[in-house]
Amino acid sequence: MLIYTIDAASLSNAFLSAANKLINNKNILNDLNVFPVPDGDTGSNMSMTVSAAAAELSGRSFATVGEVMNVVAGASLRGARGNSGVILSQLFRGMAKRLKECELADATDIAEAFTEGVATAYRAVMKPVEGTMLSVSRDGAAGGTECIADNNELVALLTAVVSAAQKSLDMTPEILPQLKAAGVVDSGGQGILYLLEGALSYLETGKVIERADGEILPKASPKSSAAQPADADIKFAYCTEFIIEKNSPAASSKLFASNIQKKGDSMVVVDDDEIIKVHIHTNNPGYVIEEALKLGALINIKIDNMKYQHNSIVSDAAPAPSEPAAPYGFAAVAAGEGMESLLRDIGVDRIILGGQTMNPSTEDILEAVNQINAETVFIFPNNKNIIMAAEQVCDLTDKKIVVIPTRSIPEGISAMLVFDPDSSAEDNAEAMKEAASMVKTGNVTYSVREFQFGDETMPEGKIIGLADKRIVAAGDEPAEVAKALLSEMVDEDSAIINVFYGEDVAEEDADALRAYCEETYADCDVVIHSGKQPLYYYIISVE
Repeated sequence: MLIYTIDAASLSNAFLSAANKLINNKNILNDLNVFPVPDGDTGSNMSMTVSAAAAELSGRSFATVGEVMNVVAGASLRGARGNSGVILSQLFRGMAKRLKECELADATDIAEAFTEGVATAYRAVMKPVEGTMLSVSRDGAAGGTECIADNNELVALLTAVVSAAQKSLDMTPEILPQLKAAGVVDSGGQGILYLLEGALSYLETGKVIERADGEILPKASPKSSAAQPADADIKFAYCTEFIIEKNSPAASSKLFASNIQKKGDSMVVVDDDEIIKVHIHTNNPGYVIEEALKLGALINIKIDNMKYQHNSIVSDAAPAPSEPAAPYGFAAVAAGEGMESLLRDIGVDRIILGGQTMNPSTEDILEAVNQINAETVFIFPNNKNIIMAAEQVCDLTDKKIVVIPTRSIPEGISAMLVFDPDSSAEDNAEAMKEAASMVKTGNVTYSVREFQFGDETMPEGKIIGLADKRIVAAGDEPAEVAKALLSEMVDEDSAIINVFYGEDVAEEDADALRAYCEETYADCDVVIHSGKQPLYYYIISVE
């Protein structure tokens, strides 16, 4: 059957089908990431972004296609995680702008909406890179524009867009050498193709692709005014839930449960052949996640700060604060009790739980901002993949938002330390950015997949040292890798070495590294901090 127009219900279903196609292939996208470190993978970020929009559409009816895209744009913006999620939300934002007044949409409307979406996404990125989801989207849109010159049928349009996007995706390794070296295509571009294929599937069959995990999207519900536990009664703050997809049938849930039990309460671990379902209340979700990663890949990760939720409920029910707003407030992204404590000690008002494996959404950051009684709020993303999500908050609040584009917690700390309460927001922002730019940050973690280091192929689980987005050291012991990393970072101009040791490093091992640094780099001040961060044995900064 030929289709020449699409109504609101069909567009909503097409989006749900597209979202489910991407979500079902999330792990494939994650495996396309070329850097072998535990981080916020593209598949996870894109799937969580479209899930936020799909949840808003599910079970609702709309009068116009403009209404559908407006909901998709708004929900995906609030739910955007990581750079790929933000770019995706901007693609939907541009489409919504073009379809705003449309009750029905024809092929020309859809083609022009996709083109407008691509333009909006490109404008959102300061330095667009070819060979990524941006160029795959652009080339797909160009294929659609070419199609409607001769054919205004919607299935033909989507078929042309998919074909052009596929050709563009196949070319990404020729554009980006790191993709060619790894033998993969761009993960974000592949995600775009999955979305397009999912939408096309609905137009061809009239059926929404179902979620492979069988999960039903929850409907939004109002906050309850029922009694909540008092803040003081919440011993373990983070309600942590996820599913482990076993990497081996022999993976032991009993040993895993024994290891995490001492870290919390309300624990439920259900071993169901190929998967393990986990629920626990803990103060250390990073430890729980790291233990889980030993058994396999994680899906459906959900971490809620119950103390924060309780305070939010109380705040929502209470009148506006009686005291006047402070001139300045501060929000920062961090993971690890020590890191959080250190940031609070230097003046950060709200900590947003997140980091490498848990990129917070724009809405997560917005919620923290809304809890700060200040006229101007500075946000420290402390991760390059969270900066764009933080920048979207500016469009969602009446407060003045200043995002300091910090790429690590050491950069965020250095930026905070130069804050002058008597200076303007603009002058402070300039000083903070300059302070952050003076910091060199290195990390000691482990590889999550096999990788090439020099002429050697290193196995999964190898300890690695990272500096300037490069693997500069590899070994079997975190301390030895840290020493090799320091030798790459410290030069004759260096004056301060800060070492933040993680939750898996013993205090005596950190003290031994301190002694080594003080002896080897006698001209530098050496400071050791208990960061208790997950996944990273050491985070090292040199100034």
